[in-house]
Amino acid sequence: MLILAANGAIARLVEEKILSDAKYKDVQLTLFLRNKSRLSDLADNARVKLVEGDLSNASDVNAAAAGQDLVFIAFGATSNLQMTQNVVNGMQANQVKRVVEINDLGIYDEVPGKFGAWNKQIIGAGIQVGFQADALLEKSGLDYTTLRLPWLNNRDEVKYVLTEKGETFPGTSGSRKSIADVVLRIVADPSFGSKASLGIADPATAGLDKPVY
Repeated sequence: MLILAANGAIARLVEEKILSDAKYKDVQLTLFLRNKSRLSDLADNARVKLVEGDLSNASDVNAAAAGQDLVFIAFGATSNLQMTQNVVNGMQANQVKRVVEINDLGIYDEVPGKFGAWNKQIIGAGIQVGFQADALLEKSGLDYTTLRLPWLNNRDEVKYVLTEKGETFPGTSGSRKSIADVVLRIVADPSFGSKASLGIADPATAGLDKPVY
C-alpha cells in the first residue's frame, strides 16, 4: 500500500492501525512525503518504506507507484488537480488499479441549507477543483473510491454514515478517526466502496448550520 502525503493526520491514523493491528499484518507500507524525517519513528519498521518526493513531480509519483496494490491519496483533491493527474498517470503506467482519494463535501452541490451555502463560500474555487479530480478518477479506468469528507474534528468517537453520489450529504462534521476507519475498511476489503464517491459524516450533525469541533 502506497500512502501519498503520509504525514497527514488521517494518514498517520491509518498507518498506526495497520502497523499495530494483527488484522493488517500482511500489509507493507510505502510512505511518500516531502521530508521523510517527519516519520523517523517508523524508519526501523520492517514493514515500512519511507520515500521522499514531491507530488507535483510526475517521475517521483511514478516511481513510488511501482509494485503497489493500493494507493491512498491523502492530500485532498481540492488542493491541486495536477497532483491527482500525476497519481493517475503513475498508476496507469505501473498497472496499479485500486486507489482511494480524499475530497471535500459539496463538489456535487449535495450539501443543503445554510450550511451548504456557508461551505460553498468557504471552500470557494476548491469545489470545482475537487469536482474535476473526481471526474478524472471516474474516467481513468482505475478502481477508485472518492471520500467526500465533512468538516473534521479530533474526537475519539468512530461514528459515521455513508452516502453515494447523488444523495444528500449526511451531516456537517465527523472525526478524523471515522475517516481513517473507512480507509481501513477498504484496506481489509478492496471491493468495499469500489467505483464510488462516498459522502461521510457523523449523523448526529445532520441538519446543523455549522461544523462541530
